[in-house]
Amino acid sequence: MFTNVSIGKGASPCVVFGFFGEKGQPAPLDAQTKARVAGLGLSEAVSAALARPDCTGDAGSITEAFITAAPAKGRAKARTQPIERVLLVGLGKAADVTANTLRSAGAAVGRKLAAAKLTSAAFELEGALNAAKLDPAAAGNAVGESIGLLAWVCDEFRGKATPAPKRTRLQLVAGDATFAQGLSRGLGLATSANFARTLSQTPPNVATPMWMAQQAQRMARQTGLSCRVMSGKDLEREKFTGLINVGKASENEPCMIRLEYTPPRASARATSRPTVLVGKTICYDTGGLSLKVNNGMVGMKRDKDGGCAVLGAMHAIATVIKPRVRVVALLAAAENSISDEAYRPDDVLTFRNGVTVEVTNTDAEGRLVLADALCWACDKENPSAIIDLATLTGGVITALGSTYAGLFCEDDKLRARIDAASAASGERVWRLPMHQEYRDMMKSPVADIVNSNPNRKAHPIQGAAFLSYFVADRTPWCHLDIAGVHVAERNAGPYIDGPNGWGVRLLAELLDRA
Repeated sequence: MFTNVSIGKGASPCVVFGFFGEKGQPAPLDAQTKARVAGLGLSEAVSAALARPDCTGDAGSITEAFITAAPAKGRAKARTQPIERVLLVGLGKAADVTANTLRSAGAAVGRKLAAAKLTSAAFELEGALNAAKLDPAAAGNAVGESIGLLAWVCDEFRGKATPAPKRTRLQLVAGDATFAQGLSRGLGLATSANFARTLSQTPPNVATPMWMAQQAQRMARQTGLSCRVMSGKDLEREKFTGLINVGKASENEPCMIRLEYTPPRASARATSRPTVLVGKTICYDTGGLSLKVNNGMVGMKRDKDGGCAVLGAMHAIATVIKPRVRVVALLAAAENSISDEAYRPDDVLTFRNGVTVEVTNTDAEGRLVLADALCWACDKENPSAIIDLATLTGGVITALGSTYAGLFCEDDKLRARIDAASAASGERVWRLPMHQEYRDMMKSPVADIVNSNPNRKAHPIQGAAFLSYFVADRTPWCHLDIAGVHVAERNAGPYIDGPNGWGVRLLAELLDRA
């Protein structure tokens, strides 16, 4: 793909136009695009391309036209480089075009540019966007996100046995200033998501809890965030029972990572109650004494992806969004390992808020460390809202597959905000219920609650019901179970198979609307 993507100015040998189609047939170009094509002296080549049988106008389809003739006399004199190639990207039916359509189109264009090893492309989408009544800033943002996500590279651990593919730099040019601003924003959000993807991809012998803390500290120094790492005696003093017990079997000590963003300008909102983002950061999960079977451990380096997403979101908040409200991030980082120090089924743990938990399964460890972060958030941060992200249950994959993240939120206002952020980011959520009956399922005969009910009914809801015991009454709270969506399973759209940074853009959009 690309080594990096940037915004540029001037002429480009490749121009991208958008056009519509329906039922496998291209529609006539809108008047504005048609005029622009003529002004660039491209009418003959574009008309020929539109007439080809492979040109459908379907969303995400690409039809290519090559310019071999000498530049026409009527072509703009300011152009210093002749146009050699035109990409006509299909947008489907005009009435159905959305930001997600533009993401698919941007990914298709990006893949075509990469395959052709082009280093520059000019976007001329104003006519199509106007015809579809789309905001050019939102459209530019969607295109920038998809092409930026294609630029993710993680070759740090590639050895000599596998040659690294050749990658080129790509410069994007846009004549419309508003679309260009959107492109820049989208590329910035993609950079933050790619940061989270690299953290996820890093193997567990490197990405220990304290390594994650070091990455957070480094990012904080670079972006102006504050960062505090609590470990060792700090965990005992703050009664982080979950982190202590889950992490004590590993030689890599657990920690709680706290970052804070404060708006640069002093205002009432700058000192207001913060939004708190919580990320499950289990750097490796063996299942503990309730050991995972067969190949169940493969991929468990990604059990930290909730924390990776929160770190990526804080990067976006500090560098792109810069909201007018305070934001605090809490990453509960530990390894769930095996030794004679490991916590056991039948143990009873007492948490910071006084709730006692009977351990029935040491492979339900993520909710224990999240409980610490939720207790701290309610006790110490005076939050306006709490949103946690976690690869929490296999049950949510059974329920929703890899299409939606499970959303648990009983606060109507917060849920509406997250739905709006989900629609803007394209990272989809689906609400699941959390009534008192589910909370009752978690009650224990020897403690207040169990960490896992052996009854597999409502498995993803069990995790949310457990967490609800550690959130103060009347505190707006949302739990996002991202176990089914945090990894792209195939090389398609803006992703290759591997981590996709799910949640970074959703959280950024949420805070941009705060």
